Amino acid sequence: MHCRHCNTELKHEFVDLVSSPPANSFLSHEELNEPEVYYPLKLYVCHECFLVQIDEYKKATEIFNNDYIYYSSFSKSWLEHAKRYTEMMQERFGINEDSMVVEIASNDGYLLQYFKEKNVSVLGIEPTRNTAAEAVKKGISTITDYFSKKLAVRLGLKANLLIGNNVLAHVPDINDFVSGMKMLLADDGIITMEFPHLLKLIEECQFDTIYHEHFSYLSFVSVKRIFEAQGLEMFDVQEISTHGGSLRIFAKHAGNQKHQITPNVEKLLQKEEAAGLKNIGSYADFQSKVSKIKYDFLLFLLEKKKEGKKIAAYGAAAKGNTFLNYCGVVGTELIEFAVDASPYKQNKYLPGSHIPVVNEYKIKEQKPDYVVILPWNLRDEISKQLSYIGDWGGQFVTCIPDLKVISPKKAVQDNVSAQKLEEVEK
Repeated sequence: MHCRHCNTELKHEFVDLVSSPPANSFLSHEELNEPEVYYPLKLYVCHECFLVQIDEYKKATEIFNNDYIYYSSFSKSWLEHAKRYTEMMQERFGINEDSMVVEIASNDGYLLQYFKEKNVSVLGIEPTRNTAAEAVKKGISTITDYFSKKLAVRLGLKANLLIGNNVLAHVPDINDFVSGMKMLLADDGIITMEFPHLLKLIEECQFDTIYHEHFSYLSFVSVKRIFEAQGLEMFDVQEISTHGGSLRIFAKHAGNQKHQITPNVEKLLQKEEAAGLKNIGSYADFQSKVSKIKYDFLLFLLEKKKEGKKIAAYGAAAKGNTFLNYCGVVGTELIEFAVDASPYKQNKYLPGSHIPVVNEYKIKEQKPDYVVILPWNLRDEISKQLSYIGDWGGQFVTCIPDLKVISPKKAVQDNVSAQKLEEVEK
């Protein structure tokens, strides 16, 4: 296996989460008796460019197909994040009715809808037909295709603002993808991209964000190098809280003098170097930290089941499937059911573990003693929504970066404190 950016032979293993089915390959009742296909979930780190990556065991075209069931608009907090972003871009860069905004991996139009409300010209590029169809219903022009240099040539347009949120990690040919972005960008245009930050993944042991559709795990130092190889330059970067800690990068053509490089760029490079992201030895002990989380969770489940407690899960997210499959949780013996807000996931079964996915009414009906919040990055939103489990003494459980049992009352207090802090920072 060779690095997907610099073609260096990969010799350094980062983590091995053993084999599992693709994280979003939910099953119907009829499919439960059919064999599932498992792929290795093993990551390597390149000692030349420090890109952490997985091999393309399953083709991107097989993952992002018409059965893809991740709809961005089902998260209220993500919609609020998208709306704040559009307001910021209008204020800082003057995006207006004369601008052309293009989003790659536009999903169901969760973000472009806010630009459209301001009469800004928008175009979405989205390979999954079902999510693209939802965007079209919102009046958002959407091309159903995979983005590449070839598509950029075919489009023949120039974007003043080119957006890619949580897509760069999903791209097997990352060099072709970034090259295509350069071709699509207007001379004085701006690229912004958001992606989970590798530094946070390591510091907080967020191994459940590893799955087959994430081909790369990105640090600022590696992404900067990838962009520079295609004639693009980073001029700003922000550390943001989404997905457990992400980066929002700002890029331009290397010859563009309109946007000055902010101190944030050098500051983050130094932060990553101090954390050891440019030292191959720093990646060596991640596996042992991951194993500890697994052992702690299994001990919790076994102890509580011995006490006769009822345990459910909330959130049929991809990260939850990685987590459950690595921990070896199969069937309903330990976790009886999983709840998800998306009707596209309800009445199906989680891949690998075969836990049934149901509507939220099941929590009120069954009154579980513990609800494991699998998408821990949405803990505040979910604990607020399910605060009523405190009526029967129910408690929340999160497992990353370490196992915590939280009362609904405590969760609400934490939410209020976080909101006050956010208001102060604004």
